[in-house]
Amino acid sequence: MLRNDRAGFGWIAISLHWTVAGLILALLALGFVMRRVPIDPALQFSLYQWHKSVGFTALGLAAVRTVWHVIERQPEPPQDLNALERRAAGFTHILLLVLALAVPLAGWCVASTSTLNIPSFYFNWFVIPHLPMMKSAPAEAFWTLVHMTLAYLLLAFVALHASAALYHHFARHDDVLARMLSAGSSRRHRSHATAADPMIAGRKEP
Repeated sequence: MLRNDRAGFGWIAISLHWTVAGLILALLALGFVMRRVPIDPALQFSLYQWHKSVGFTALGLAAVRTVWHVIERQPEPPQDLNALERRAAGFTHILLLVLALAVPLAGWCVASTSTLNIPSFYFNWFVIPHLPMMKSAPAEAFWTLVHMTLAYLLLAFVALHASAALYHHFARHDDVLARMLSAGSSRRHRSHATAADPMIAGRKEP
């Protein structure tokens, strides 16, 4: 099932979710190594280019994911979630969508305002042009702070999001995490088949 239904997410939403999540984690790791670990300048330059290439990829896929979220139907929330949990989950989801766009956009602003004027080579295939912004040291410092602050905020909410999913899976034994691991209809069919099988359901034949 490619598209969402009332029971859960489709493979398009699931694939975009995990791909963007993996890219974000890779970007955070690259950013830490680039700025916090003493490394050879040539390697640092290469990592910066990789960071920008992965960042542009994440930005593009995050934009696709946001559009898909807007135009596609959203599954019904699990029935055992109370009103406060549903509002919190909805707020966190929207905030993650916004931050997934804002962090790489702020990074693009850093590259665009840098007085070094270093081209952004997209995986050495072509150059992505800078945004039409004034190049100055104060502007670069401002956007660097914005980029870093938003990245840490994104990391915090990713950790919160993952912790909540694991809590629901292992403590409450609901399908919050399973909804993002398997498409809605196929998961529902497997669930019905499991419930109908007396051996799997733990019941004996009369």
